[in-house]
Amino acid sequence: MKKALLMASGGLDSTTVGYQLVAKGVEVVPIFFDYGQHCAALEWEKVNEVLPSEMLPPERFNISDIFRGSQSRLIREADLWTEEVKDDDLYIPYRTMLFFAAAAARAQTKGILDVYTGFINSNHAKEIDCTAAFMNSLDGLTSTVGSVRFHSPFRYSSKSEVAIVAATLGVPIGRTYSCQAAAHFPCGACPNCVERLNALSEAGLV
Repeated sequence: MKKALLMASGGLDSTTVGYQLVAKGVEVVPIFFDYGQHCAALEWEKVNEVLPSEMLPPERFNISDIFRGSQSRLIREADLWTEEVKDDDLYIPYRTMLFFAAAAARAQTKGILDVYTGFINSNHAKEIDCTAAFMNSLDGLTSTVGSVRFHSPFRYSSKSEVAIVAATLGVPIGRTYSCQAAAHFPCGACPNCVERLNALSEAGLV
């Protein structure tokens, strides 16, 4: 059986990739990164709740010390009654690049050659390492340093396109979580929540 490592967050995109892989008969090892995000506890709960039962138990890795002191609103939760959360407030330097490097190291350690992510064609935080161009460049980079290959099936997709695929696969969309501003409930106003609500509407799911 083919094996793959999945970077899972409990959100719609990575969960949908997981369902795609299981549908293809792939044995999936989910991994979750606690990088100090204020919603880490809820995201971890969702990772364990929404991924297909056919997957292996998810592994959790704590890399939060690296971003200690960050002023990003992904780390330092905003008071949504008094503070507005904008795109620039969400920036965390090199976070995604770190994810890829750590995932590749874990995959090769476990003898897995393919790493999958749910990153889509969206970049609210304006991070260079969250673009389709960056995802494409990984192929050339990893071909010279190791055997692991990265796959981002939705790198050119919109959130609504992902939602349509998710509905087709039976993903529990309503139980996934991807809010950037609140640690315990979807705020409905941050960039991720707005994009998600618009996507579900465009896909005819709400």
